[in-house]
Amino acid sequence: MQDYKTQIDAALAHYEKLLKSQLERVERINNAGEAVDCSKLDKIVIGICGGDGIGPVITAASRKVIEYLLADEIKAGKIELRDINGLTIENRVAHNKAIPDDVLEELKSCNVILKGPTTTPRAGDPWPNIESANVAMRRELDLFANVRPVKVPDKGIDWTFFRENTEGSYVVGSCGINVTDDLALDFCVTTTEGTNRIARLAFEYARKNHYDRVSIVTKANIIKTTDGKFLRICEEMAKEYPEINTDEWFIDIMTAKLVDEKRRTDFKVFILPNLYGDIITDEAAEFQGGVGTAGSANIGKKYAMFEAIHGSAPRMVNEGRAKYADPCSMLRATVLMLSHIGKQAEADRLARSLDICMFEEKRLKITGRDTGATCDQFSEYVMEKL
Repeated sequence: MQDYKTQIDAALAHYEKLLKSQLERVERINNAGEAVDCSKLDKIVIGICGGDGIGPVITAASRKVIEYLLADEIKAGKIELRDINGLTIENRVAHNKAIPDDVLEELKSCNVILKGPTTTPRAGDPWPNIESANVAMRRELDLFANVRPVKVPDKGIDWTFFRENTEGSYVVGSCGINVTDDLALDFCVTTTEGTNRIARLAFEYARKNHYDRVSIVTKANIIKTTDGKFLRICEEMAKEYPEINTDEWFIDIMTAKLVDEKRRTDFKVFILPNLYGDIITDEAAEFQGGVGTAGSANIGKKYAMFEAIHGSAPRMVNEGRAKYADPCSMLRATVLMLSHIGKQAEADRLARSLDICMFEEKRLKITGRDTGATCDQFSEYVMEKL
C-alpha cells in the first residue's frame, strides 16, 4: 500500500487552519451584541448594489419604486440611497476576491443592502474559481438568517422558510481538500449559537404572526453529527414555545410533501440548514411562478441584505435580452426590505400591487423575450397600482 504520510500531513495542516478560523468565528458570534432596530435609527442608509448580469436592470426597477414610496423620507434626509457598483464579476476577478476590500467597506457603511444577483464561477466558465459573493457577504456581515416567504392563496400555500445562512455545507465551501488525485473532502459546520439564533428567529416569527406550526428539516438520520446537532438544538428551542406545534422531517421526504396537495397546506414555518434551505426554497418558489418571482431577506444583528433568489442570467445578457428580465424577484425583496426598516404600510402597498399585476389582472406578461413586456414596462405597471 502506498505511503500517504505527505498527503495526510498536508491535509491535516489545512484542516488545522480551518478549525482555528471556525473556532474564532464561534467566539465572535457568541459575543455579538443585540440586534439593531432600523426603525429606531435617525437615518437609514440603503445600499443599492446592482451586481452583474441582469442585476443592474432589475435593481434599477426596485430603486425607482423605493424613490417613489419613500420620497418624503429621502427628501428629509431620513433615508439615503447609496449606489454600490463594485460587485461585477470582472471587478471581483481583477481583485481575485469574492468581494473587493473597498466594496466591502462600502457595504458596511450601509444599514441595509438591496442587492442584484452576482455571477459565481463554475467549472467550464472563463473565470477563476473565486468564492460566491453571496456566501462571502453573508459571512462578512454575519447575515445568519435567510428568510424566504412563498404565498399562493388559491392553492392554500403560506410558507416561510428560515434557512441558516452562515454555516452548514456552504460556510467553508471553497476550503475543501484535494488530498490526492483520487480523494477530495469538503466540510460541514454546525455551531450551538449559529443554530440557536436561527431557531429563535423562526419561532419568534411564528409566535408574532400567529402561525401554529414549525417544521424542522434535516437529514439527521444519515448526517448524524452536524445535522443531529442542528435538530437537537431546534427541538430544545421548541420547548420555549409550547403553543406552537413542532415536527421534524428529513429533507428528501419534505421535498415530496411540498408537492403533495393533501399535505402541503399544513406547513407554515420551516427551519433548515444552509444547503437544504437553498434547494427547497427554489422548489417552493416554483409554486409561486418560479425563482424569478421570489425575493429573500438575509438578516443579521447589525446588517441586513435583500435580494432575488435567482442567478445573474448571463445568457440573457449575451443574447441581448437583459431588458426583458423579470423584476418581480427584486420587487418582492424590496417588500421584505421595507418591512425590515419599519415601513410596513409601504411594504403592504407594494406587495398588494405585485399580487394584482402578477396574479389578478395580469395585463402585462414577462416572458424573458420580446414576446413579453420589458422590465421597465412591468415595473411601471406595478407603480401604477401602488
